[in-house]
Amino acid sequence: MRFSKVILACLMAVLAFGMLFTGCAKKEAAPSKVTLNIMGYGDNANAEGLTFKRICEEFMAENPDIVLNYEMLYDEAYHQKVVARLAAGDVPDVAYMGADARWGASWQEANQQIDNTPYYPSNIDVSLVPDFFGNGNRPYLPLGGSNYCTVVGVNTELLAKIGGKIPETYEDLVALAKLCKSNGIECISTHGADGWVWGSCVMSGIIPRTTGDLKWIEKAVNKQVKFTDEGFVAALDVLAQWVKDGVISKDAILIDNGTGLSNFVNGKCLMYIDGQWGFGEQNLGDLSKKVKLISIPPVPGEKACAGSLAGAWQVGYGITKAGASDPAKLEAAKKWIAYFFSETETIQRLADGAISAPILKNFTLPDGMDPCIAEKATLGKYPSCYVIDSYLSGTPNDVLNAGMQNIVAGKTTAKELAAAVQRAFDEQ
Repeated sequence: MRFSKVILACLMAVLAFGMLFTGCAKKEAAPSKVTLNIMGYGDNANAEGLTFKRICEEFMAENPDIVLNYEMLYDEAYHQKVVARLAAGDVPDVAYMGADARWGASWQEANQQIDNTPYYPSNIDVSLVPDFFGNGNRPYLPLGGSNYCTVVGVNTELLAKIGGKIPETYEDLVALAKLCKSNGIECISTHGADGWVWGSCVMSGIIPRTTGDLKWIEKAVNKQVKFTDEGFVAALDVLAQWVKDGVISKDAILIDNGTGLSNFVNGKCLMYIDGQWGFGEQNLGDLSKKVKLISIPPVPGEKACAGSLAGAWQVGYGITKAGASDPAKLEAAKKWIAYFFSETETIQRLADGAISAPILKNFTLPDGMDPCIAEKATLGKYPSCYVIDSYLSGTPNDVLNAGMQNIVAGKTTAKELAAAVQRAFDEQ
C-alpha cells in the first residue's frame, strides 16, 4: 500500500514537472513584439498626413509582431517638436528629415543622421538619390526626385475660353490680368493664408530674377550679400506691383489651401501658385488633364535668370543612429521603410501629386496615369534656384513670411520689410 502511494506520488510529480516544462517552453517560444518609434510629417487634413497614418495602420495589421508608436506633426509644429525631442533625448527610431538647414540641421547637430544607404530597400535606384554632402552619405530616403516649389498651374481650357495666352513678358501678364478681370475671374492666386507660401512658393522663384543670381539666398545666409540690397528689395516689391496691376488680389492672404485649390478647379482663378505637390489628380480632378505647369511669368525689374524655378531636395524618412543601434528595431525599421517606399505607394504618391519623379529601379509610368504627372517632367527645363527656407530659418524667416503678407495687404513696403529681415538676421 505504501509502495503504491510512493509510485503515485512520483507519477504526479513527473506529470507536474512535465506540465511546468511545457508551459515554460510555450512562454519562451512566444514571439516578442518590437516597438518602433516613428516621427512622421503631415496632419489629418492633408493627403501626406492621411497617407502616413494609413500606411502605419496597414503595416501593423500585416506585421503583428511590430508595434508602431508614431507621432505626426505639420509645418512649424514639426520643427519645434524635433528640437524639443532631441534636447530631451527622446530620439525616434525613424523620422521624417532632410539634408538641408531646415530639415536636416537639428538631426545633424544631435549626431542622429547616419548613412542609410545600406538600409535602402532593394527596389531603390541609389543613383537617383542625390549625394547630399558629396561624401556618399545619404542619411535618409527621399520620397522622390527634386521637389519643385514655385510652380504655376495654368487652366488651359479657361485660358482658351477667355481668349488669352501664356504671358511671355510682364506686359503680357498685366494684359492677361485685365482680361481676367473683364471675365470676372482672378488672374493669379495662391493659398496666401499660409505664411510660408509667400517664401517657399512665390519669392523663391522671384529673387533670382531681380538679383540675377540663382544662389542669392545662400549667399545672404552666408553674409556675402544683404537683405537690404537693391535686388532683394526689388523682389519683394514685385508683390506690391502685382496687387497694383491686378495680377493678384489682396484677398489672396485670406485663402487657405483647400479654398485656393477649389477656386482653381472651379475656374475662379486662371493660374494658381503652389509646390508641385499641389498639382495632382487627387487635388484637381478632371482639371488635371487640362493644366499646364510653368514657372512664375516674367516679373517687373527682371535682370536675368528668366524662368527660374525653385527646387529643393525632396525630404523623406531616415533611420536614426538610435534606431540603428538596436538590431531588432533596425530590422523592423528596414521593413517599414520598404513598405512605405513600395512601388504601389510610389505610384499612389505620383497620382496624389506628392512627388514629381520616382526613385525606383526600372520604373515606368502605368497606363492611364494622369497627364499632369507627365507635365511635371517638363519642369526640369527651367533654371533651378534655391528655396528660401532651405537656408533661412527661425525668426528672420518668420519675419519675412509675415511681412510679405503685409506687403500684399498694403501694410508695409518692400524696403521696410527688407530692413526688418536684416535686423532679425543680425540679431539671431
